[in-house]
Order: sequence, then structure tokens, then C-alpha cells
Amino acid sequence: MKISGPITTRRSFLRSAAATALAPSIYPSSQVPGGEPQSSVEVPPVKAPWDMSQGRPKPSERKFHSDAVEAFLKERSTRIADPVLASLFVSCFPNTLDTTVEPGMFEGKPDTAVLTGDIAAMWLRDSSAQVWPYLPLAKEDRRLRNLLEGVIRRQARCILIDPYANAFMADLNAPALPWSLKDKTELRQGVGERKWEVDSLCYPIRLSHGYWQQTGDVGPFDGRWHDAMRLIVDTFRIQQRKQGDGPYRFQRESTASTETLPAAGVGNPVRPIGLIASGFRPSDDACVFPFLVPSNLFAVTSMRQLAEMARSILHDDTLANNASSLAEEVERALREHAIVSTPDGTIWAYEIDGFGSRLMMDDANVPSLLGLPYLGSSPDAALYARTRAFSWSERNPWFFRGSAGEGIGGPHVGRNMIWPMSQIIFALTSTREDEIRRSLAMLKNAAAGFGFMHESYFKDDAKRFTRAWFAWANTLFGELLGTLAGTRPEILHP
Repeated sequence: MKISGPITTRRSFLRSAAATALAPSIYPSSQVPGGEPQSSVEVPPVKAPWDMSQGRPKPSERKFHSDAVEAFLKERSTRIADPVLASLFVSCFPNTLDTTVEPGMFEGKPDTAVLTGDIAAMWLRDSSAQVWPYLPLAKEDRRLRNLLEGVIRRQARCILIDPYANAFMADLNAPALPWSLKDKTELRQGVGERKWEVDSLCYPIRLSHGYWQQTGDVGPFDGRWHDAMRLIVDTFRIQQRKQGDGPYRFQRESTASTETLPAAGVGNPVRPIGLIASGFRPSDDACVFPFLVPSNLFAVTSMRQLAEMARSILHDDTLANNASSLAEEVERALREHAIVSTPDGTIWAYEIDGFGSRLMMDDANVPSLLGLPYLGSSPDAALYARTRAFSWSERNPWFFRGSAGEGIGGPHVGRNMIWPMSQIIFALTSTREDEIRRSLAMLKNAAAGFGFMHESYFKDDAKRFTRAWFAWANTLFGELLGTLAGTRPEILHP
């Protein structure tokens, strides 16, 4: 099965590159640059708090300063011979710290909200991914370590508020995001949006495990974090749907089918086979078939990381065994039901329902099939290689190629719109110099002379893009350049 037809949601503010960062404009028609009809959404974009045309904010305008990050920027930028890439690295790598973090204290401990950029809320997924590249620098920088500890502690609080929510308000006493207020779901205080996404509970585990591995610090893993981890395993078990549909329901009044769930808010039916049902994808788009394969593969990795931490830090063998057994069950079910034969060999499906239906596609948002090795969630190298070739080709209905570049998009923004995130992940998961060089050339073009990455751009004109201020994409690109500068600087020449 393949899907066609683009949809724009509330996170996709289509802007002209001619608009300034301080006064971005929504694209004036109800069409994307390729001429495809879109749903109209009357949500004003949040203005960037600095003049993006000047690169990084001035030091006095930055949200957070890290000596380790500044030293890393200085050292790695000297290894980037391409001046455009060097400039992009200096602007993009610290963008999360410069513009989106809100450090504070709660009950005498660090507490950090991390906004996604031009939307004033904290996604569990985005916040984890945004600060991930800073983990290797935290051991030698106490202030940075405190900030990251605050993210982990804040995420645990959020999960305990509602494990089915994907986004939370920076002020947990604030009302939800405007478009969520009329949703037919159990909207709790502090929740920004309540779209159930399996990956939203995987990312905090990934961040916690990475923090522990990099710093050796076990301070954040207290009783509250312990309770949150038990709740994650319980929620995954419930969403295996062996005992019925579970408590989660979500319906939204919208002309976009990807904004709501069918069957009275439960989603399309599944046959319980051991996989975990997800209402929505990491794009915040509704799943067609609830067993979202890349998110289930991510869950296998996360459960094994949690089991390791439960044994070593919490000394909780019950939690460790529960997480391990769930990982084993999900992995068996994936191998039995989610691998599909094609003329080019077996590959992973994107979504399945347990009844035999398969959705063959890939989306730009991570977890994706393309991004499995980036998350440590690719257990079979040959199977991944074939899946990767499918994802980065016209066999994937959401892969686009034009005069401005090639890459993967998704229904969230619509047809003919390439996400730089997919090009970054393509490079991060590649071992081939030619692929990495091609990705870097496209990413330079994708910046469109603006100095930062965007959510997406039109395949034939990179100056027509969505979301000028998207911190996840910025920091991810910085991670790519910083990694290459440390391991393969010869690639970073003009």
C-alpha cells in the first residue's frame, strides 16, 4: 500500500525565505510550492528571538553558555576547510543551547525545559534529540551536566503526568497549545499535545542511558525517574493490546486525516502479535497501521538500555526482567511479521497491522527506517542495507528528487518537500565518501543562504521552505559536522 496526497499540520509554518527571521510569514496561499492543496491552519508563527541573518545570537542574547561547547566549536571549526560549512557548524551546533533551553530548579534539583524552536512547547522526542550531541562534552563541564540532568528530571515529571502525551508546556501550569484545547482526549494539566507516539517514551531512555554512559553520574535516576520508567514499560505492555484497546483515545476536528485517529479515536484495528501500537508517528502524523516498525525497533533498543540501567543503577531486577522480556517479544514479532519480500530482496515494512497489511514507505522524521543505525536499532546489517536502498529511492512514495536536491519528506508537509533531516541522517548512516559529500552539498544548498537548517524545502527551490527556526534540525546538522570534523575532516573541503 502506498499513500499519496500532502497534508500540512500545525507544526508546519510555510515561509518565504525573503521573510526576515524577526517577522516570518506564513506562505500566503493554501498550497505548498509544488502546487499541492493543503489544509489551512490559522496559527501565527513565533518570532525568532534574535536576528537569524546574523548567525548565532549575540552572547548577551543566548539562553545558556557552556565553556566546553565553546571550546568544541573553536577546535572543530578549524578542521572544516569549507568556509560555508564552518559557518553553518558554528551557528547550528549550539542552536538548542543558544535559543531554546530554559534552565531552572524544582525541589532543589536542576529542571530544564527545552522548546522545539518556533513552537513554545517541549516535545519529549525533540528535547532529547536536541541535547543529545552535547552529552560527550558534559563530563568536563559541570554547568552543562546540570542542564542535561535537568532535562532528564523534567522528562520524568512529564511522563508521570501523562505517558500518552507527546508534548508538554514549559510552564506545567500553563494551558495546552491552542490547537489541542478542543481535542477529544483526556487532556491533563501541563500537557501541550496528547498524541500517543511510541518513540516519545523511547527518547528519554536513550538520553538517560547516554548521559549515564558519558558522565557516570547517577544523580538524575531517583525515585521519580524510577516510577517513570516503570510507567513506560506498563504503557508499552498496555499498547500491545492483548487485553483490548487500552485507555487511550484521540480525536481532533480537522480536514487533515493525519490529525486524528479513526474508530472513535482508537486507530485502525490490529491483531495482537506482540508489537506495540502507536497512534502517531514521530512526525506527529496519525499512523495508518498502528504497528509502526521503526518505533518498535527503537523500543527494543530502549528496553534493553533500560534493563541495563535498572540492574546497574536501580538494583531492580523485576523492572530489568520486564524490560528485557518485552524487548525479546517485540523483536521476535518484528522478525516474524514486519519483514517483507520485494523484487530486490527482503526489507522492513514501515507500518503493519498484524492481519497482513503492510505500508511500504519511509518518513523523514526519526525514528525512520533510514535512521535505524543512528539509534542503534538495526539488528541486521544486510536487511538494513536493502531497506536503506528502498527508502532513498522513488520506490518510497515520500522520496523526492528535483533540481535543488533529493531526500525524504512525508505527509506532514506534503509532496515535493524534502526534509534536510533526512539528508543529515543519510550522511550520518553512510560509510561512503561520495554519499556524504553529496549530502553535504545538498545541505549547503538547503540552508538557502539563511545560515540555518529548515524543516523542509521545495525540491526545485531551496529558498521556499518551512520553519526557519527548527532547533532539532539545526543541532542534528551540527552533530554531523562535528562528527565528521573529528573523524573524517578530509571530507569537509570546498
